Amino acid sequence: MKVEIFSDVVCPWCYIGHVRFARAAERFRAKGGTIEVTMRPFQLNPDASSDGEPLIPALERKFGPNAGQMVERVVGAATAEGLELHYDKAVNAATFEAHRLIEVATRQGLGKEMAERLFRAYFTEGLNVADPGVLDRLAGEVGVRDSGEGAEEVREQLARARSLGVSGVPLFLFEGKYAVSGAQPEDAFAAAIDEVAERTGQTPITQLAAPGDGCDDGYCAV
Repeated sequence: MKVEIFSDVVCPWCYIGHVRFARAAERFRAKGGTIEVTMRPFQLNPDASSDGEPLIPALERKFGPNAGQMVERVVGAATAEGLELHYDKAVNAATFEAHRLIEVATRQGLGKEMAERLFRAYFTEGLNVADPGVLDRLAGEVGVRDSGEGAEEVREQLARARSLGVSGVPLFLFEGKYAVSGAQPEDAFAAAIDEVAERTGQTPITQLAAPGDGCDDGYCAV
């Protein structure tokens, strides 16, 4: 099963949804299913500066007096998932280069790992995810060799997101046509995965007992 996750690394609900979906995906894999996840870019604030600024003042400008309540709600939801969000030291910054790095990592089979590291860098460690030095260090930690490429692919995927009508994230696109939006509970993600598997003929066989002796692909070793 192919799943594309449209998200932004400065989106807290994307971080929470990423974790919840990963757990649901592991439940499906444990039943014998297969899921191929590809991270896709989305920019919540394309005009953000690469220099960065403290996040809380930026939220207060955008949401006014309700910003504090919004932060409390999302931090509580994240804590329930075992995540640490430190808004007091988070740095609001542009995310294009972070998405480019995820694209490079995806080519090396490390897209999910790179995205997770960027989420943690932004929300937990208070790092500027637009800073080239920060991105270079994080890439090294994940084992990604940054080729400097990927910008054009990110632009193409951002345009594709607009053409698909993606206006909020996270959005989980199954097999290019079934969408689940928002950081759904783990059980809701698991149910969606099972439903798509049934619709597309990818429902894994349930083993009722431990495998016994048998033959594979018409060949038997006696």
